[in-house]
Amino acid sequence: MAVSTASSAREILTRLHDLMASRANAQTKLNQVVGIIGEATSSEVCSVYLLRDGALELFATRGLKEEAVHVTKLALGEGLVGSIAERVEMLNLDEAAAHPDFAYKPETGEERFHSFAGVPIIRRERAVGVLCVQHTEPRRYEDVEIEALQTVAMVLSELIANAGLIDGPAVEARPASTAALRMGGQKLVDGMARGIAVYHQPRITIEHTVAEDIEAERRRVYSAFTKMREQIDSMAAQAEFGVGGEHDEVLETYKMFAYDEGWSRRINEAIDSGLTAEAAIERVQQRTRMRMRQIDDPLLADRMHDLEDLSNRLIRIVSGQLGTAAQMGLRQDAILIARNLGPAELLEYDRRRLKGVILEEGSLTAHVTIVARAMGVPVLGRVHNVRRLIGEGDHLLLDASQSAVYVRPSPSMEEAFEAKLSSSAKRRAAYAALRGLPPITKDGQRITVMVNAGLRDDAAALDLTGADGIGLFRTEFQFLVSATLPQRERQQRLYRDVLDAARDRPVVFRTVDIGGDKALPYMRAEELGEENPAMGWRALRVALERNGLMKAQARALLEAAAGRTLSVMFPMVSEPWEFDAAKKIFDAQRDWIASRHRPLPAQIRYGAMLEVPALAECLDLLLPRLDFLSIGTNDLTQFLFAADRAHPKLAERYDWLSPAILRFLRRVSQPAKERGIPVTVCGEMGGRTLEAMALLGLGIERLSITPIAVGPIKAMVRSLDLAKLRAEMDGWLVRPPANLRETLLSWANAHAVELA
Repeated sequence: MAVSTASSAREILTRLHDLMASRANAQTKLNQVVGIIGEATSSEVCSVYLLRDGALELFATRGLKEEAVHVTKLALGEGLVGSIAERVEMLNLDEAAAHPDFAYKPETGEERFHSFAGVPIIRRERAVGVLCVQHTEPRRYEDVEIEALQTVAMVLSELIANAGLIDGPAVEARPASTAALRMGGQKLVDGMARGIAVYHQPRITIEHTVAEDIEAERRRVYSAFTKMREQIDSMAAQAEFGVGGEHDEVLETYKMFAYDEGWSRRINEAIDSGLTAEAAIERVQQRTRMRMRQIDDPLLADRMHDLEDLSNRLIRIVSGQLGTAAQMGLRQDAILIARNLGPAELLEYDRRRLKGVILEEGSLTAHVTIVARAMGVPVLGRVHNVRRLIGEGDHLLLDASQSAVYVRPSPSMEEAFEAKLSSSAKRRAAYAALRGLPPITKDGQRITVMVNAGLRDDAAALDLTGADGIGLFRTEFQFLVSATLPQRERQQRLYRDVLDAARDRPVVFRTVDIGGDKALPYMRAEELGEENPAMGWRALRVALERNGLMKAQARALLEAAAGRTLSVMFPMVSEPWEFDAAKKIFDAQRDWIASRHRPLPAQIRYGAMLEVPALAECLDLLLPRLDFLSIGTNDLTQFLFAADRAHPKLAERYDWLSPAILRFLRRVSQPAKERGIPVTVCGEMGGRTLEAMALLGLGIERLSITPIAVGPIKAMVRSLDLAKLRAEMDGWLVRPPANLRETLLSWANAHAVELA
């Protein structure tokens, strides 16, 4: 199939080569192009639509009525052609009229044609036109024909761009406004920074797409691959942060992509079709981008970003355009701006000058996020319209903690930022002074304050914050950053390292919580992809069905905790039988280890995470079997309110301090407390000082929170008279005030409770 694809595309490109070199005008060339393509693909219709004045205009055709040329126009998203351009995806249909996006244009005379195939003409990652073919007989076009069309579309993009036939890019120019503004995004790595805006790399435009000498192009690619792999090996070896963290696994996965033979083979096949080395790399990358747009799995999309990073690097090497900001050097403190970054690209920068990163895309689980966290570089992701609104060299104030960046800040913005920076430094110093002090209320109640963790390096937060232990270790993070399912030995090594770092402090391991928005790239999409993933096939539900995964994790945890206490928590328990089934798997693995006379944990404690409200209705049945109970307020709240916390219109529709939430929490925590079963709140709610104060007022005395919140929570606890608060809380829940949040805030201010 690969040979057929290459020969089919090469046949067309050979004929197009002489045509493009001719002195004919662009319209004449396009008229001949559609004839060449139609003849080579045995299609009765071949048409080219180009983006002009925001609409797709029929520019040339063989087979449709000539009078429709420059008359038929489709908006982006209108009809099959508009759909292809808007989604930057190809279509291959045996019956075009049956497609829901089909739009009939009578002036074209296309009613007698049934089959349709179309591919986007792409320039600088956006569709600037569409190339399509049609046939009277209903049939789907072969893969070899689609591949040929996509290769030709790449060559056409060069022709039409050079002729000035398409709309110019809307985002390349300097920002029209120089006014100060605030731009929002998603906090990926916390922190504050200031510096000038530096774009990671200029857009690389491929000027020549058709090869003169295929073997010479192949040699250029081989040489570029060798140089790229040397660069990556060198960077990985010189990484300055500590060893043994998840960032090491990230770089190993990244290197695996760089040495992937399948990727290099696909580039060679594109060269065989007649493309230059640069065009072949871009051709394969365009195919990857189209696939990325169809990927709902955010983790798999993150892995594809690594491949895009490598493709960009390879194109820069092969074309000699090595001018990234890293190669040119940072001359002053800088905030780096990029659509996305690979982990190796970030490592190229001078850490003395690199103060922060802004990404148009990015995610919490992306490889670059994990490496940036290890480097201590704040990162703001999901910032839209950066090229339109931020100019190279603009002064920026990055406040990832507030999910914001201030562009060309006004004096008042500068003053507020400096005040916050200074205040933040003072608060950090004050919180650091509390590190060795226990969280005891003014009336002598000892509160347990632990941290949430998920990476090996997170265990260092215990010493840095003075926390009592790790109340939630999210074991799935190791699965999310790996290209393949982590072997039992790797899991065991991670768990042992975390227990070693904690020393005598407790660690609660939550078994793997995958599925939903935490899908794994090495699990089949049909297993985990669903319309409502937060309430679907995830967490314990997946683990009980794929019990091989859970057996391996159980054995790794049991062996890692030999001679120590092992605390295991099962996520998203809905009914008691699920807890029993999960514990049975652990018991079987414990017996297997014991039968081989290997050391076991000195004690095993089993707990459940209450996130599904249904569990509250049969909690009395489960409590006798539990050693501890944890409440996951993030999922629990969205389930109670039927409000997706990630939905922008719903994020503010519920309040953790609403009577519904607080009453529910008291209802489930009191019976456990009466039975002497420890109850811990794990989640963002416990890390906010006012919300944490309310939890203490309910009788909950154990919190597991993000490490950065430990200092503020300790300060709040040590300023609180808990008995007075609890006396008031009972009345507020029986007859809730109009705004319970305002009531709690007023009480805290009146009693000098320190809130952050």
